[in-house]
Formats: sequence, structure tokens, C-alpha cells
Amino acid sequence: MFERFGDLPLHVLVIHLTVLLLPVAALTAIVYALVPKWRWLLRWPTLLLGIGSLVCAFVAKESGEAFVAAVPQLQPLVKVHQDRGDVLFWIVLIFALAAVAAFLLLAGPSALASGKGAKATKSRPLELLTSAAIVVIGVLVIIQTIRTGDAGAKAVWDGQLPPK
Repeated sequence: MFERFGDLPLHVLVIHLTVLLLPVAALTAIVYALVPKWRWLLRWPTLLLGIGSLVCAFVAKESGEAFVAAVPQLQPLVKVHQDRGDVLFWIVLIFALAAVAAFLLLAGPSALASGKGAKATKSRPLELLTSAAIVVIGVLVIIQTIRTGDAGAKAVWDGQLPPK
């Protein structure tokens, strides 16, 4: 199921979306956590990007495993990339859960002039903890996405590009 999309390996297609979506999701969530007056605007995008990033990370991980199973000689070349991808998946899982928690727990104003729909603070310490968690996990998502992509690019391109 995760091996091909048409005649192309699915992993090759999915990684480009993943490399774009994960940092965008993390940055959106970080801004959502740190800028309370923008929460009315970023509440739904943070939730949807958090869940979407989990789906993307899962498909990238599964398609990568299917790709290596189809071409076993790649295994030693992509070992570091695969290990970092496994770690990235778990970080993104935690990130998605934190995004859901932030969606439910973080207070913020309404976009309406009437103020209807504003979310009141339930617990200031819980709000601070949730915001801090989003920032830390978001930064980890960005760092691990870069590390994983770098390892994959090196596995594919080392020695194949012309010298400078």
C-alpha cells in the first residue's frame, strides 16, 4: 500500500510534502502559543496542521520502509536516515497531541467585534505549561526534520553531484 504511487516510489513524493508541512506546522503552533491575540486566527490551522503533520510523518515512515523492503540494497545506505525518521515520527506524534491540547486549552480573543467565541483562561499555569510544551516540541520537530532530511539527502546524493 505504501510502496508506489503510479510508477513512482511513494516515499519520494511524500517526503517533499513532509519537509514542507512539518516546519510550517511547528512554526504555526509556536506563534499560536506565543501570541495570544493571534489565537483566534491560528486556532484551527494549528489543529489541522498538527494532525496533518502526523499523517504525513506516518506515510513518509511507512513508504520509506516499503521502499527499502522493495530495494534491500538501500538498507545500509539509509540506516541513519531511517533511524532519524523513526525518532521524528514519535516527536511528531507528541507534537500532534500537544497541538490538540493547545487547541482545547489555550485562551484567546474572538475575531468577532462582539467578542462572541472568545476563549477564557481556565488555568494560567496550565496555559503556560501548554505554551511552553508547544514551543519546545515545535523546535524539536523543526530540528529533527532537518536532521532526518539531511541524512536522507546524503544517502542519496553523496558522491553523485559534480565537484564544485
